[in-house]
Amino acid sequence: MLDAAGGYLPGDRLSDASGERIRVRTARNLTEAERLLTDDVQCILLDLALTGAQGGAAVHEPVAEEAGRGAGAAAGAHDADRPGEQDGEQADELETLRQVLRLAPRHAVLVLTDGADAERAAEAVRVGAQDYLFRDELDGRLLNRAIRYAVERKRSDLAQRQLTESRLRAQENARLERGLLPTPLLAGSELRFAARYRPGRSRALLGGDFYDTVRTADGTVHAMIGDVCGHGPDEAALGVELRIAWRALTFAGLCGDQLLGTLQKVLENERPSDEVFATLCTVDISPDGHRAGVCLAGHPSPLVAGAGGTAPRLLPYDDSGPALGVVPRARWPRRQVELGRTWSLLMYTDGLIEGRVGEGRQRLGQEGMLEIVTARMAQGAHGEQLLDATMEDVRGLNGGELTDDVAVLLLDRG
Repeated sequence: MLDAAGGYLPGDRLSDASGERIRVRTARNLTEAERLLTDDVQCILLDLALTGAQGGAAVHEPVAEEAGRGAGAAAGAHDADRPGEQDGEQADELETLRQVLRLAPRHAVLVLTDGADAERAAEAVRVGAQDYLFRDELDGRLLNRAIRYAVERKRSDLAQRQLTESRLRAQENARLERGLLPTPLLAGSELRFAARYRPGRSRALLGGDFYDTVRTADGTVHAMIGDVCGHGPDEAALGVELRIAWRALTFAGLCGDQLLGTLQKVLENERPSDEVFATLCTVDISPDGHRAGVCLAGHPSPLVAGAGGTAPRLLPYDDSGPALGVVPRARWPRRQVELGRTWSLLMYTDGLIEGRVGEGRQRLGQEGMLEIVTARMAQGAHGEQLLDATMEDVRGLNGGELTDDVAVLLLDRG
């Protein structure tokens, strides 16, 4: 029938290739059909009337002179060695169809049935077949058209499934991203907050950097920024856990060395391997906004700029402690810093300072970042504008996007 009708399969949209002539392979049972399901097979034709008898099966492929493009339909009979058929009992036709669908989840499936059994044909489609045909109405043109339709519908179904999976992953990433990038809790505070976040992986939504800012009942503003080593979703998930733990412990009244020691216990319990560590910088700003306590756990020191055109400066890195998860029972000293009445405090992860300068091997470093921020503030940039301009300058010196995750947090007063 197919030869007489000149049967061709649909072309490949991706390569814009024309369809190939359909060629038929025959399988006597499901075991044999499984061996015939090579990459060039596109469609399986299953005659439900043959599933309870020692019948044959058909598989359609391109003619030999046009090999290299997939094609095909296969039809399978029952396999006496399959579960569910014992002592010569007739197999359940739809169960055989289910076996075929499990055997070939990415192939189009057409079923043939008796015209008097329309309900069973419709049930076959509900089970998972792309279409059905009545045997007594079959001719070459109808069979050719049905195979083409089944192949196209299967392609559409697979594309829709991939789209649905992509949307679900995007939703999961969005939920995880909200965990990494929380809304600051600064109600009642006169401080202004701004932040920027950019993952280092190409086309990724998430990285291992995280931050948070909250105001406790006594009026103290607590800020934190951290970096889990690595760039994947596992590191991002661990960053969310650490951020949530930090917020809970901060509201519980912990700070400084006690807070970081507890976070290290969380990290040691949740990390996938002993090699995983995290750097962290915490700042607690007094209720009057004039002073701050700073703790560093292997993290770059913040940058602060005072009022009256005072040049930005890096806070001292002396007496900082190790990264979390590196040294058991480590200590993290808390350094007191005078801020004054008007100031800007910039906290960042090392992705901001590890970009290159030009085509050489020189890294930007903290001093290079300090020069960029100083120049931008001299031009009047502040708040969101300062963050955007700084990120733009760093990427420009790097000659493109940075390879590491970057998080930057800015607090302003006055």
